[in-house]
Amino acid sequence: MPAGKARETMEEFQLINLVLAAQDGDREAFGELVLEFQGSVFSVVMKRLRNTAEAHEVTQEVFLRAMRKIDQLREPIRFVGWLHRIAVRLSINRAVRRPQESAQNPEMFASFSGGNAMEPWQHMLNDEQAEQLRAGIGRLRDLDRDTLTAFYFQGQSLQEMSARFGSPVGTIKRRLHTARHRLREQLADMQPV
Repeated sequence: MPAGKARETMEEFQLINLVLAAQDGDREAFGELVLEFQGSVFSVVMKRLRNTAEAHEVTQEVFLRAMRKIDQLREPIRFVGWLHRIAVRLSINRAVRRPQESAQNPEMFASFSGGNAMEPWQHMLNDEQAEQLRAGIGRLRDLDRDTLTAFYFQGQSLQEMSARFGSPVGTIKRRLHTARHRLREQLADMQPV
């Protein structure tokens, strides 16, 4: 038997044993399953929700649901697919129940902060700078724009971006550095001489 096939069979054997132990109420075995698959479950959830905080919450819900229902799983070898189906279902439920988001200018909330009112010229300057930034980002190539947007506007971590773009973390760091440099050049080109 080839070495790869023996390793695969051993991994399947170990997975089946952990699932069977968890079905018998062994919490440590279930804990090992959580440690092994929490990254892939988080990735499945994150693809649908695109919100880190919600993805963490739903990932926890997935494992709670799996722990309560693991005895219903008839074929332990199908644990991973079963777990991912739970993740997809709970992600869709969360997305459907999510209240509609509406984007508001931060200035709208200034009246709630009390006392820190900006002068009209400061509002105009902030709006102009934000418009220049949007225009500069709009001039970037898709990969640079997507990289900056994921990191700065969507708040994704380097690991999340690595999973999303299918690239190693080191590559993501390099892309961020390059994209920031290109944005800086775009913004410099837009400045009046």
